[in-house]
Amino acid sequence: MDVVALSKFQFAFTVMYHFFFVPISIGLGLVTVLFERKYYKSGDPADRAMSELWIKIFAATFAIGVATGVTMEFAFGTNWATYSRFVGDIFGAPLAAEGLFAFFLESTFLGVLIFGRNKVSKKFYYVSTWLVWLGSLLSALWIIIANSWMQTPTGFKVEDGKAVLTNFFAAGFNPSTLPRYAHTINAVLITGGMMCVAIGAHHLLKGTHKEFGRRSVSYGIVIALVGSLAMAATGHFQAVEVMNYQPVKMAAMEGHWETGPMPLGLVGFVDVANQKTVAIEIPGGASFLDSFTFTKSFPGLKEIPADVQPPIQVTYQSYHFMIVVFLMLVLVTLWVWWINRTGKLEQHKGLLRFLVWAWLLPELGIQLGWMAAEIGRQPWIVSPSPAIGFAGLRTVDAISKVVPAGQLLLTIVLFFTIYAVLFVGWARVVLNIIKKGPSVAAASSSASA
Repeated sequence: MDVVALSKFQFAFTVMYHFFFVPISIGLGLVTVLFERKYYKSGDPADRAMSELWIKIFAATFAIGVATGVTMEFAFGTNWATYSRFVGDIFGAPLAAEGLFAFFLESTFLGVLIFGRNKVSKKFYYVSTWLVWLGSLLSALWIIIANSWMQTPTGFKVEDGKAVLTNFFAAGFNPSTLPRYAHTINAVLITGGMMCVAIGAHHLLKGTHKEFGRRSVSYGIVIALVGSLAMAATGHFQAVEVMNYQPVKMAAMEGHWETGPMPLGLVGFVDVANQKTVAIEIPGGASFLDSFTFTKSFPGLKEIPADVQPPIQVTYQSYHFMIVVFLMLVLVTLWVWWINRTGKLEQHKGLLRFLVWAWLLPELGIQLGWMAAEIGRQPWIVSPSPAIGFAGLRTVDAISKVVPAGQLLLTIVLFFTIYAVLFVGWARVVLNIIKKGPSVAAASSSASA
């Protein structure tokens, strides 16, 4: 019944739940573009039916994503009001831009996709799929800008206990924005690709709508494979940023105790009590990734006061399990791409059953990455910025402690209940769309109308 613990848990739960749907919607935005492009070029009613199926799934996922995202903004004004008063001048700009330039773009042209098939030209409709996807990408950018500022704050000064914006571009494009955005978009595209593969695998397994299944697997596995291979670059890009701008977080991620060259670990265990890490690792490997030398020194956890260290074991394990998931995705996507290229995928029933559920792998990797990033910067909700003399804002000081613990507990129970109902509703709608598959008759009827 601790107010601080309950506030952290409430926000973490709502964020994780919301971000379960965001990767699906952004990732499927590209899938929708590809299927609509096929219809735009062919004019085949079967291609139109396939595109309309993806539009329906995207719309259902977009709707629940919006609903679950609103609760977090309300939380800023309730049990995180102290934080909101401090960052209001900073957060106002990106959140307003997200609504004006991204959400309105996405929702307006999604309306065209849902209601305007026979009311606009074929080219305008196809362009609308691109604009919907662009809107989702822009929406993610503004949210990443806001969160990245909390990680590596710049472009502001503190007046009367509040952060005041002094340079919009410096604040928006702070050192962690672009690395984190590239890494995040990479991850959500893999999720969309694997979801596309999963739905295609389902129909191949059932022997229904085989052409749709084959095309879904072919499109999806290429997206997922390219994204998985690109993850090595975007992950490296972000890791280097963390090493240079958030060295305490990186030390916790790698269980780096002694100041000196930082190892690069795969799996292991952090013995916090004895201040040592037992792991499969390359000595100086992280230093090499940063500077191409195995000798570059980074501060160790032993030099960092205990009260500004993050929860080391959770940070370490979430980070390394994320890497393991990434390696699994590389192997899976390469394997499936090769088998599908040979035309023998439909013969591998066991593999198809696995692929129906494999989209959960990138979802797991995303949640683990979020945990490593957010838990790894504790105890700060806004990290210190020595360059401008900012000492940081602790999470414990950002919580509105006037909110009773009982009320927080009640809201958590209500969130669990309402979110469970929403999930069941979303799952039933989406599974029904998938089960029916693309309806050429319905598409042809709609076209004639």
